[in-house]
Amino acid sequence: MLQMTYTAFSDEDILAMQPAMKIGLLATVNPEGLPHLTLITTLMSCAPTQLSWGQFTEGLSKQFILQNPKTGFLVMSLDKQMWRGKATFTHTARKGKEYDFYNNTPMFRYNAYFGVHTVYYMDLVTHSGRQSLPMGKIIWAAMLTMLARTLGKKDGREPVMNDWTRRLMNKMDNLKFLAYVDGDGYPVILPVIQAQCLDANQVIFSMAAYGDELDTIPSDCAVAVFGMSLTMEDVLVRGTYLGKRRIAGVQAGSVVVNWVYNAMPPVPGQVYPPLPLEAVRQF
Repeated sequence: MLQMTYTAFSDEDILAMQPAMKIGLLATVNPEGLPHLTLITTLMSCAPTQLSWGQFTEGLSKQFILQNPKTGFLVMSLDKQMWRGKATFTHTARKGKEYDFYNNTPMFRYNAYFGVHTVYYMDLVTHSGRQSLPMGKIIWAAMLTMLARTLGKKDGREPVMNDWTRRLMNKMDNLKFLAYVDGDGYPVILPVIQAQCLDANQVIFSMAAYGDELDTIPSDCAVAVFGMSLTMEDVLVRGTYLGKRRIAGVQAGSVVVNWVYNAMPPVPGQVYPPLPLEAVRQF
């Protein structure tokens, strides 16, 4: 389990999490108890025991958080400093200090099409403290994962992930993160930047980075894997974690994917299983 020992953010943490140019991820739990991951760049600490984020597009996470307030979060700055933790959604607001702050940032202040219309607030449960991304371990893990992907046995079943999804996941300098629901009902997020697609049905990742944490995830647990490029293209897949096994001699975690979701605006939506086309009857 992720060892989280802090129950408040320091002044330095709050300041470091404020810049608009950063990675913010929110993990929520859907009505079936499965993890969901969303990119929310406005996510920040707004007080020692509180986080906030601004909504300017629609998506499943906004529905899920109203039904289940337990969330996980990750914030990573451009200098690869990271904070991870758990928080409880409490309320929304359409005015106030944070509302003004978001709408006065360059992204929204000069945007003629949309701005932040709702601010969500969450009470901090616990967080990891500032952590540096272990780039040496991640690069080594990515090389091992590429070896396993190249030499590992491929699955011959009907493909779940299309070519675009596999290309995004397989690019080594793209970012990937995994989320699962912990025993207390709160989602946990951890980086799996080394993750790649073994085939069109399976995501794998060497245990050489974050292996201790990956070892604590139960086999047959539902997990979500979020992949994104630095140009803000992203995709979310979900499936069953098979645990650690040897793939072409590499100790790797493996996820059998059964669900794919386009998380990008303007129209997020499920990609696999394909949804039936419905006639438009109201205009």
